[in-house]
Amino acid sequence: MGMDVAPRLDIDVLLDDPQTRIVVCCGSGGVGKTTTAAALGVRAAERGRKVVVLTIDPARRLAQSMGIDALDNIPRRVEGIGDGNGGELHAMMLDMKRTFDDFVEAHADPERARAILANPFYQSLSAGFAGTQEYMAMEKLGQLRARDEWDLIIVDTPPSRSALDFLDAPKRLGSFLDGKFIKVLMAPAKVGGKAGMKFLNVGVSMMTGTVSKVLGGQLMRDVQTFAAAMDTMFGGFRTRAEATYRLLQAPGTAFLVVAAPERDALREAAYFVERLAADQMPLAGLVLNRVHGSGAEQLSAERALAAAEILSLTGDPADPADPADSADPADPADPDDAPANAAEGSDPAKNDAGAENLADGGFADPPSGNAQARNPSAADPDVSPTSADTSAERLAAGLLRLHAERMQVLGREQRTHDRFTALHPEVPVAQVAALPGDVHDLAGLRAIGDRLAVPVERTKRAG
Repeated sequence: MGMDVAPRLDIDVLLDDPQTRIVVCCGSGGVGKTTTAAALGVRAAERGRKVVVLTIDPARRLAQSMGIDALDNIPRRVEGIGDGNGGELHAMMLDMKRTFDDFVEAHADPERARAILANPFYQSLSAGFAGTQEYMAMEKLGQLRARDEWDLIIVDTPPSRSALDFLDAPKRLGSFLDGKFIKVLMAPAKVGGKAGMKFLNVGVSMMTGTVSKVLGGQLMRDVQTFAAAMDTMFGGFRTRAEATYRLLQAPGTAFLVVAAPERDALREAAYFVERLAADQMPLAGLVLNRVHGSGAEQLSAERALAAAEILSLTGDPADPADPADSADPADPADPDDAPANAAEGSDPAKNDAGAENLADGGFADPPSGNAQARNPSAADPDVSPTSADTSAERLAAGLLRLHAERMQVLGREQRTHDRFTALHPEVPVAQVAALPGDVHDLAGLRAIGDRLAVPVERTKRAG
């Protein structure tokens, strides 16, 4: 089977470059973005970087794997990482509402900030409005970069239906908060009782009255109160979103698209690669997680299945009706067999000779001194050589079928990867070999870091 070969992504070169200041791990949900971000943070810190990992994963797996009881909106030092070479690792989890509250308190006077924070519409907006999480993730990224306390920031983007939401949602929220609808809602407070604006005020009142019937009067009043309190801040939302967007386009930023070797995940990764190129954002490469391997790739699935079938046929038990198997063994009670039995058991000298002169591979039975075979079936009258051989053949056939299944998985993964590479041959790829279990501690994160840095070796498979 031919394979398209993508350039290899050298993770250590990326992490060691002092010009790399921000690494953004992005991709669809369930592909290992959080684990990848954490593993990169551990590896970079142990190579001498001062790192902060920002995660938005609500499952809190990052805190558990780093040995921290809990993460919050403040970076927490991870002990025991990078102590010997000057590196440091800090980790934090985005608190969306706290970040929004900090933004309000930083850009409004105390009285106005209190009015905004107490407003019911603001509380709903800051807790779960569409796009708020992505906007606040970019806001927190801008805050961390401005503090300049770390020389590397690694961002685990929010889990979402589409990886593109991370780029689109902040603009959508900024446009909403700085858009025409909010400005119209603010118009009554601005025009007030000015005689020259009475006509406009009447028109606005008619419009807001109609909207009140749809949304409800109390919600409309909350929105208008929120809009009036936020009047001086609305321009800042779009400005700050645009500033962070430019930060993501800067040369010191590197995007890593994270995917699994599955069709849907790599299709999403391809879309994201194209979007990053369209937005002129620096793509470092693709991290392909959970890649399976085999120590016997030269044995194809087809050959393994064929061998298993042959073993299954040869290992079938003999037909009970087979006359060769129906011959009677020597029976001590049979008069015809008695002389032979008597001869074998009546001569002590002959028995002693049998004990002293063992056939190759035999042993003396301690109680009787009689010669015995080393074949377990000979020592156990209930196990025949034929049944032991049959069990071994069945075991071998089962192992061959398991190998065939693994090779079929490898084939699907490789074909999916090849399709991505054919579409984007310029994108470097780091393949991460699958671990036998989940990652739940620093040792597991180090193992992932090692696999990120060492390529998965794939040989040309025998057909």
